[in-house]
Amino acid sequence: MEPNIKEVAARIRALREDLDLTLQEMADATGRSTAEYAAQESGEEDLSFTFLYKCADKFGVDVIELLTGENPHLTGYSLTRAADGLSIKRRAGFEYLHKAPHFRHKLAEPFLVTAPYLPEEQDVPIHLSRHKGQELDFIISGRMRFAYEDHVEELEAGDFLMYDSGRGHGMIAIGGEPCVFLAVVLKPHDEKII
Repeated sequence: MEPNIKEVAARIRALREDLDLTLQEMADATGRSTAEYAAQESGEEDLSFTFLYKCADKFGVDVIELLTGENPHLTGYSLTRAADGLSIKRRAGFEYLHKAPHFRHKLAEPFLVTAPYLPEEQDVPIHLSRHKGQELDFIISGRMRFAYEDHVEELEAGDFLMYDSGRGHGMIAIGGEPCVFLAVVLKPHDEKII
């Protein structure tokens, strides 16, 4: 199942209005200008996971509620088979498969990510994003170039990376093929993922 961008954007707008939040307040919460935020809330622009995560945090809801319109309901355990999960497509063809969309009160957001190899990305600075908490990435196949502020590392299958995701970070596939990795986004210990 893949969320429809227009439907997700409509849920974001409805929640913002229900909570009496202004466009400016949401722009500040998501780190965008008011115009950039408005374009995403209207569904004119793609919705990155970082944007969705920051919206969900401001609204006090699970990011899955924004994506599907439903609250996760499983509490004991959640089993997601190999090919299953909630599909999220984002920037430059990155594919995210949320591996626990139905589990409630998650302390982490687990994704199976496929980063496409794009020749045009190889010799330009890597786009950096930021979100509260920490992230860990485990490379399953392919190779990745990881940028963390002004540091750059190259990773391959079996490599494990953990970092403060509140600082600038980004990645691209290298070596002529896609890079597949498990990404787990962890919120700060003093905040609860609802």
